[in-house]
Amino acid sequence: MGCDVLVIGGGATGLGVVRDAAMRGWSAVLVERVDLGQGTTGRFHGLLHSGGRYVVSDPRSATECAEENAILRRIAADAVEDTGGLFVTTPADDPAYADRFLAGCAEHGVAAEEVPVAEALRREPRLNPAISRAFEVADASIDSWTLLWGNARSAREHGARILPYHWVTGVLRDGDRVAGVTAQDNRGHREVRIEAGFTINAAGVWAGQLADMAGCPGVTVVPGKGIMIAMNHRLVGTVINRCELPGDGDILVPIHTVCVIGTTDVKAPTPDDLSIARDQVQEMLDAGEVLVPGFRESRALHAWSGSRPLFTDERADGAQDTRHMSRGLALVDHLERDGVEGFLTITGGKLTTYRLMAETVVDAMGEQLGDPRPCRTAAEPLPGSEDGRPYWLGSRLRRQEEVMPDDQLICECELMQRSRLEAAAASRPGLNLDDVRRVLRLGMGPCQGGFCTYRAAGVLHAIGDADGPRADELLLQFLHHRWLGIEPILAGRGMRQACIDDWIFQGALDVEHLPVTPPA
Repeated sequence: MGCDVLVIGGGATGLGVVRDAAMRGWSAVLVERVDLGQGTTGRFHGLLHSGGRYVVSDPRSATECAEENAILRRIAADAVEDTGGLFVTTPADDPAYADRFLAGCAEHGVAAEEVPVAEALRREPRLNPAISRAFEVADASIDSWTLLWGNARSAREHGARILPYHWVTGVLRDGDRVAGVTAQDNRGHREVRIEAGFTINAAGVWAGQLADMAGCPGVTVVPGKGIMIAMNHRLVGTVINRCELPGDGDILVPIHTVCVIGTTDVKAPTPDDLSIARDQVQEMLDAGEVLVPGFRESRALHAWSGSRPLFTDERADGAQDTRHMSRGLALVDHLERDGVEGFLTITGGKLTTYRLMAETVVDAMGEQLGDPRPCRTAAEPLPGSEDGRPYWLGSRLRRQEEVMPDDQLICECELMQRSRLEAAAASRPGLNLDDVRRVLRLGMGPCQGGFCTYRAAGVLHAIGDADGPRADELLLQFLHHRWLGIEPILAGRGMRQACIDDWIFQGALDVEHLPVTPPA
């Protein structure tokens, strides 16, 4: 297989890069070791940053976020819910910070306006009544998977090929030039060789490992691990931030039917460390209590962790404190740095700035090739966002009401219809139930898959996408993965729901004795 541009990494940045390159007329291929968005992109809190969070600690990131926030509202409206945002000074915060925050917003292009405390409490009645100041900003929530699928679909429409479940096993070198990769196709059970005129490393928190494989050592991407917890309904309708320097548990994001508290920030031993310590769970619940009194008594649905890609070049500095590393994007020019042609690394940044990261690295590629071409991604909307209308929370219910008599409901919590599951299976044969979760939100609601998982496995079997043993494997695999996010938060009403689910799967379905071994 050959192409002009090979992109490694199927998160937001990689998909933004492959879309950008394809739109500029280059033949482009993307490889991802698992499913799209299975890394950091699919494991964050859902905040579309206004930039306010960084106006004092990281001004460059603040400006990047403010500018990209406005662009994503135009080109990815279908993925963005315009919740608005508030920065509030709680009794636990330094009251002097509020003036620094407001001055920083004005200096770095972040729109912010102080609102009376009474007005903030009118908008958000559950908010801590002891707040002393409040500032309105342009925060929003964003569905990362809707954003990903929109980029993937657009890239394909412009001729790109996207290859999930292709694990890079080697980087091809032709003297001082990177010439492509070899990869293991884990669905087709074969090795593929992809020769490329140019290779872009957009592997996120794994980018340092890819750079090592290309013979460019010292590109260190520190995994800054954070945990997040979804609560079982919206405690607030607006993104709430504490008005202080970025810390742990100081963001509460309403997204879809839940809200998410986040996050911690510690250096992880490896990018694949997804462990969740119970003391960190308690830390998040305590932090939520500062924003919304009674938070601890609310039911926690699910906990997960993800690692931010925090770039540090061993040849430039040795910073190791993840909280104080820049959230700005980092472009590594391997021709300039290592004398290696045809290879660039783009890392750092955040989901809000993924499009800018893609534009930056594709611009740099064009300059190296002596073939600069204009970027159009800031102007052309993604498929599904052409009308510019933002996501509306009630849209799924309205859609369900329209088809209710004719379309079986598989997942009541997330209003997922049978027809949508069948369509997903037809477009991506061989998908597993975690793939279904990423596409259609299967099992992400209050029952956490207790009532819908076995139905979905049965539908995949009924339509011939999975034989009996395969359907059993998919069910066990999904239950195992969901349990990893439920076990750390088991208490109170969450414990009771887990017991009901356990009675269904162990008592009624006896899944423990299915004659199969679940895939990892």
